[in-house]
Amino acid sequence: MDFTFSEEQQAAAEAAKAVFAPVAPDAVPSPSLTAGAVAEDFDRALWGKAAGADLLSLLIAPEHDGAGLDAVALCLVLRESAQVLARLPLLEHGAATDVVQAYGSQELRQRLLPGAGRGELVLTVASAGRTGHDPAELAVTARPVSTDGPGDAAGGAGGWVLEGVQTAVPWAFTADLILVPAHTADGRTLIAALPGPGAPGTAPAAEPTAGLTLAEQISTTGERLAELRLDGVHVPAGDLIEDPGAWPRLHALLATGTCALALGLGTAALRMTSDYAGKREQFGYPIATFQAVAVQAADRYIDLRAMEATLWQAAWRICTGANGALPVAGDVAVAKTWASEGVRRIVQTAQHLHGGFGADIDYPLHRYHAWAKHLELALGPAAAHEELLGDLLAAHALG
Repeated sequence: MDFTFSEEQQAAAEAAKAVFAPVAPDAVPSPSLTAGAVAEDFDRALWGKAAGADLLSLLIAPEHDGAGLDAVALCLVLRESAQVLARLPLLEHGAATDVVQAYGSQELRQRLLPGAGRGELVLTVASAGRTGHDPAELAVTARPVSTDGPGDAAGGAGGWVLEGVQTAVPWAFTADLILVPAHTADGRTLIAALPGPGAPGTAPAAEPTAGLTLAEQISTTGERLAELRLDGVHVPAGDLIEDPGAWPRLHALLATGTCALALGLGTAALRMTSDYAGKREQFGYPIATFQAVAVQAADRYIDLRAMEATLWQAAWRICTGANGALPVAGDVAVAKTWASEGVRRIVQTAQHLHGGFGADIDYPLHRYHAWAKHLELALGPAAAHEELLGDLLAAHALG
């Protein structure tokens, strides 16, 4: 396989560098256990700049004013954004536009994609399940609306009713649309597009969804999350994506995008550590010249390269659908294993080599550590991904 980026993918990465270069990670207060969220909303000014650079329409087809690119381009942009801890719903928004583009009805695509590409609509996804440790598609049930028409009970021609809870939904308090997976009695997974509150201080794009309530949660990064409680929420058939391939693709893209965020964060943290170790002196020499320091930094560099290689492998499989001994889930599991372990080791080494500065909440490394912990928890434990990979090997490679 050829991991050389195309001209269009490289152009997206360069545009992202230009947009995110002025962002200062230490301009946002560090998260506190008692002070609540660091901000009510994401960075709207930066969102506008990202929209102006066409970073919000990467995965949208040209017929809807998009760039028509792929998961690799999105991951390149996410890597750049994470290096400065950009407070934007780039991952959720990009993944949502991808699944609407690929599996949504023509009416849904026309209604959502042009505005999403321009940044006028903000999309997010509920993907953490009821507790953060269970499958998101099983946390909400969907039953068809009862009508007198034949076949409605199976096909949901009159719409569907959702019941359940989704936890830790990012940007839900300010998004215009929330994609929520739900399972039916016959084992299918649907994706419902529910109107969200929209930008604070403005009129919502739609009336509040009856039966949908949001309870505030605060992440380790200090950002606002939401627990979605669905109590008899009615979803018209036109606001549903019912293709069986939609949720696996959305889930894989969210996971791979999170790995891209971990790679960007790890790259910035290791660069910060290298700069500090080159300037900090002990016994008259920069500590970077000490063997114990150099070995730790080298180990973390190897982590970064492994995170990078497995990320592009997973993103490439999502883009191409290329056949292999294992399904795409196997490549995603490998990428998640390296990203989860790697980002944790990188920030731990950064904290250790920075000494007292690493614990100073006025120093930007503190925020990188908080974000790394959030990403590690979002990715899940490496042991679980290794177990899944073992099951896939047993079922496919040896079957």
